[in-house]
Amino acid sequence: MPTNFSGTWDIISNDNFESYMVALGIDFATRKIANMLKPQKVIEQDGDSFTIKTFTSFKNYTVSFKIGEEFDEVTRAMDNRKVKTVVNWENDKLVCVQKGEKKNRGWTHWIEGDKLHLVFCI
Repeated sequence: MPTNFSGTWDIISNDNFESYMVALGIDFATRKIANMLKPQKVIEQDGDSFTIKTFTSFKNYTVSFKIGEEFDEVTRAMDNRKVKTVVNWENDKLVCVQKGEKKNRGWTHWIEGDKLHLVFCI
């Protein structure tokens, strides 16, 4: 059985987040604000169905998906890209691929101990 991601998670660091935002073409001022934020993620998991809510003092964002099913997404939390998104399991990791205007972006989430990890793919 895959990992249960359900819970409330506080972001404590954003390694390489600046490079990710530059690759997306996000303006300087927005990048500086985003780098100062410490988001909180609330993940609700029911089997292979997920809702991930990201809360900050700047913007909030919610995405819902089912593992392996492609869906239309607008990345409102970042840069308002319209993408086709699919999230799959790779062992105990959630791996997201977004296809659209900017080539193959996405992210990977996994849990180690009591920490939720997130890596953005550029």
